[in-house]
Amino acid sequence: MELQRKSRTGQPAGTLDGGYGWFIVLSTFLVFGLTFGVIKSFGVFFVEIQHYFATTATASSWITSISVATVHFGAPVGSALSAYFGHRPVVMAGGLLSSIGMVAGSYAQDLLQLYITVGFLTGFGYALTWTPTVTMLGWYFEKRRPVANALASTGECLLTFILTPSFQFMVDQYSWRGAMLILGALQLNLCLCGALLRPLNRHVPPKELEEEKEHELELLTQPHIDCKSSNFKKSDALKVKIIRYVDYTLIANARFMVYSMFGVFAALGFFAPSLFLVPYARSQGVEEYQAAALMSISAVLDLLGRVLFGWVANLRLVKTVHQLIVTVILLGIVLLLCPLATTFTQLALFSAGYGLVFGATVAIHITVLAEVVGVERLGSALGFFMLIRSSGGLLGPPLAGIFIDKISDYSAGFLMAGVALLVSALFLLVLQQMNKKGTEKGKDVNLENEERT
Repeated sequence: MELQRKSRTGQPAGTLDGGYGWFIVLSTFLVFGLTFGVIKSFGVFFVEIQHYFATTATASSWITSISVATVHFGAPVGSALSAYFGHRPVVMAGGLLSSIGMVAGSYAQDLLQLYITVGFLTGFGYALTWTPTVTMLGWYFEKRRPVANALASTGECLLTFILTPSFQFMVDQYSWRGAMLILGALQLNLCLCGALLRPLNRHVPPKELEEEKEHELELLTQPHIDCKSSNFKKSDALKVKIIRYVDYTLIANARFMVYSMFGVFAALGFFAPSLFLVPYARSQGVEEYQAAALMSISAVLDLLGRVLFGWVANLRLVKTVHQLIVTVILLGIVLLLCPLATTFTQLALFSAGYGLVFGATVAIHITVLAEVVGVERLGSALGFFMLIRSSGGLLGPPLAGIFIDKISDYSAGFLMAGVALLVSALFLLVLQQMNKKGTEKGKDVNLENEERT
């Protein structure tokens, strides 16, 4: 029997694990591809821009770095705006903004203008599209959430596979400026993604709606909140209303903060490899189209990893956090081995291994976040998680660029990324211990209650 969500008015607001939810999956699929898929494919522009402005790897990498960081910084804004105005208009506005930023970047006369246009404007547009769409996907799916997240995230892989050689062709035919102008027009499809988001009341299942009400009740019954006070309606009621849009109390959630620290160090390693893979291959004498093909190989295996390991997570054979720990450690090891690859065949094998494990990691990390905070708080949690993770996304590419400039070898970027991911796995181990202690404590409480009765 198909489950239904009910709105605050008590009327059916949509279906769980199916129905129109598959259109939400399609929308999220395209959003992943037109945001992070474009970011991962931007390595083709990296070499051209570096040569055109005769600058260093560090200076050029700030374009991608600012874009990634702005996506993260803007995530809470996207979450709050979509809670207030609705998901559809916010996502469509984000698509328009990202297109404007890319088109304006095609006319840039120096790196500073690229930082502002492609880095900040396009990045903020991505934030307004990505966060609301992923949040709505979490609302539409419950039992099939790991599979839905995995399928939607494959958009990043497929579009990376398609866009990387396409960008190289467009750069050869129309220069990097012409290619970026075409990319700006392509970004308008994000507005169509927003149009697919049916404007509904809050899609919170009855059980989770009760949990949300209990959470608000806890806030109202805290010692510092006096419901009988004459100031209650002006201060505390406003506080509860704000929390409905931006749940800042998550900062006091120890498990959420530990998981966010995992996100910071993971972000240090997530984005640098895709940015430097093409330049590294070309520095080893690999022909430019073969170098671009490496990203396509990575994207195909990335897609396979997301679907396969998303399906494994859906089987619930092991705890999702355990699966994430294993994949993050493997990803760090694969990146550390990259400097051993010097030929196209070896780099193709590296790209395949990297893509597979990266896909396995990305397929489930949002599912783990939902398990940490609960789906009813996923919107705010996703926004704050992205905000905290932004420091890693901002510093990752430039930090890798510094190492590359110091030793004049692109392999240094992969070594830095590998170490960062292994450090991030330590925070997942801490989270697992916290989960284990919480489970044991819950069993003890239940045992005491049984003894009393």
